[in-house]
Amino acid sequence: MPLILALVSSLMWGIADFVGGLASKRTPAMIVVGFSQLVGLAIIVVIGLVGGFDWNPSAVPWALASGIAGFVGLNFFYRALATGRMGIVSPIASLGALVPLSAGLLSGDAPTTVQLIGVALAIAGIVLASGPELSGGADARPVLFAVGAAAGFGVCLWTISVGSSYSVITTMTLMRLVSVMIAAVSIAVARTAFDLPSIDWKLVITAGAFDVLANVTFGLATTGDLLSLVSVLGSLYPVATVLLAWAILKERLQPIQYVGVAAALAGVAAIAGG
Repeated sequence: MPLILALVSSLMWGIADFVGGLASKRTPAMIVVGFSQLVGLAIIVVIGLVGGFDWNPSAVPWALASGIAGFVGLNFFYRALATGRMGIVSPIASLGALVPLSAGLLSGDAPTTVQLIGVALAIAGIVLASGPELSGGADARPVLFAVGAAAGFGVCLWTISVGSSYSVITTMTLMRLVSVMIAAVSIAVARTAFDLPSIDWKLVITAGAFDVLANVTFGLATTGDLLSLVSVLGSLYPVATVLLAWAILKERLQPIQYVGVAAALAGVAAIAGG
């Protein structure tokens, strides 16, 4: 069951990333992140009220850390999606799974030969998928944003797993609250201009809903199986994002980039399968 939950979370994250990326092409990423996180906060509060809040103070520091890391990662990610190709950005960001994978290995999970091969494939995938984007005077910012997103997501996944071991609802609620507060302060300080009527609210609400439900599902998955396995399965979301970009946006990549994307995804799958 935990493995199925992890796969479901990856599907929902993939959908959230796709619609969030679309929304960020028309509205500043900070605004999209802020309002989508507000939507997520409202949903998790409703879930808590219906299911009952299992408040646990031990989860608080991990929830705060996951909120900060998640906000940073999501902001970088939406900026990367808004300025680069989804088929390149998503696989790079998914490599944040290496952070909780490492944490799991350090806590006693034993790596297999297949997992080590998966790590090598993932790193090769980054190089192949990013190379063409950095050549010929192309803008390197989407790739750099994606790397920043990977770091933020990696820390976020790890802290969610630890916090969820105490309380999933406590972790998710405080995580969203922190994200909303950071977004509000950031928008006020930066004086980010935005026009409420011009925001595509369907995309923002969809992104926020799928993102928070994916987080809850992933948190539940981490309470029942090895972190090293669940974290990587939960990071297969680029498959959904790439397929949506291919089907809806008709996005095409250079042949070497297809190889890179495939290698990165194969690496993530091999790590999980091992």
